Amino acid sequence: MHDERENLTWQTFGDASRELAKAIAADGFEPDLILSIARGGLFLAGSLGYALAVKNLHVMNVEFYDGVGSTLDMPVMLPPVPSAVDFSEKKVLIADDVADSGRTIELVQSFIADHVDTVRTAVIYEKPQSVINCDYVWKHTDRWINFPWSSQDPVVQRAGQVFDA
Repeated sequence: MHDERENLTWQTFGDASRELAKAIAADGFEPDLILSIARGGLFLAGSLGYALAVKNLHVMNVEFYDGVGSTLDMPVMLPPVPSAVDFSEKKVLIADDVADSGRTIELVQSFIADHVDTVRTAVIYEKPQSVINCDYVWKHTDRWINFPWSSQDPVVQRAGQVFDA
């Protein structure tokens, strides 16, 4: 990991999510629902939902990072886990902020794969070591990313927090 970081601002996030929406629309993909990977994917899913006129948004909570560049052995789905039948025969767009190792998106994609009509993935950033190649990527990078929603310290302290230091 380089010392230099990608710095995504709120303004640039708005531009990035709009460009992703345009790429998805130009591709002819019309998702029935957007499945957000919380927490970072919530912002992209909401933005894409508005831009693509998709009101049906779902959330999956997956824990993987336990520090900067440090992860658990494998990603873990946290409750409540949606019922796979909710995705039955749907065209699903999985949204996340970054495909770093790609293992989180891979877990979510495999969880719904046997139940959906089609599944595609959209991320703001994709890193070279990702085990999956996302369908829609705004930018490729090998740097650590400072996202506007997680680059400041929390206003409260809780056990188990991951700090970006």
